[in-house]
Amino acid sequence: MPRIALVTLAVCVLAVAAAVVSFVQGSWLGIVWVLLAGLTSNMAFLAIRRDRAKSGTGTGSATG
Repeated sequence: MPRIALVTLAVCVLAVAAAVVSFVQGSWLGIVWVLLAGLTSNMAFLAIRRDRAKSGTGTGSATG
């Protein structure tokens, strides 16, 4: 797994935790944290997909 994917996953987890804390405290700032979590999860997904495509180890297909 590429390093950028690990970093973005860590940021995603921290953003989700921050969103939960914000919403529990009654702050609407949690919406920003949710959006950041969505952005970083997509970045991690794309980094992993790009790494797999480059290395040629995809999920594979039974039909070719």
